[in-house]
Amino acid sequence: METGSPQDTGPAGTQGAATRDAAGTQGAAEAVGDGPVWIALPPGLLRMRRLLLVVWLGLISLAAGLVPGLLAGPAWAAFALPPLALMVWGWVMIGRNWRSWRYAERADDLLISRGVLWREETVVPYGRMQLVEVTSGPVERHFGLASVQLHTAAAWTDATIPGLDPAEAERLRDRLTELGEARSAGL
Repeated sequence: METGSPQDTGPAGTQGAATRDAAGTQGAAEAVGDGPVWIALPPGLLRMRRLLLVVWLGLISLAAGLVPGLLAGPAWAAFALPPLALMVWGWVMIGRNWRSWRYAERADDLLISRGVLWREETVVPYGRMQLVEVTSGPVERHFGLASVQLHTAAAWTDATIPGLDPAEAERLRDRLTELGEARSAGL
């Protein structure tokens, strides 16, 4: 039994107990205890979002302080303070949001949990999945990230797991597709 791998670490930093088979896939049925084994998102998503925050709000702060400061006087450079305060607040909120995202593979479905103020937990039964796709935009590719998008018959149950390592995203896609085909064949 192997525990303590980086993906077994929950949002609060606790170690989840789970087993991995010879192929390295997470065995939800073999999890220790009755509850699901939650897998947190890797820190690459947090770094990407925080860098984008600093770049965009840094440019806005520079423009808001530099232009009035040069044209109207140094006191007008104080217009740079609101974007800087928003940057500090956003830094904390992005961290809280990133820690709230997690997912768990169970025997019959996939759980996705997210949200800080309003917690949202999505349950996607394997037999109801119609399409599982891996996407990665230019910024995500630069940071070595990919997202898994799950499509079901009901549009409101579509779910996304953002910020995964590309290898984990492909493994998850293949596993979900395999389980979805096996479960839908039994309907």
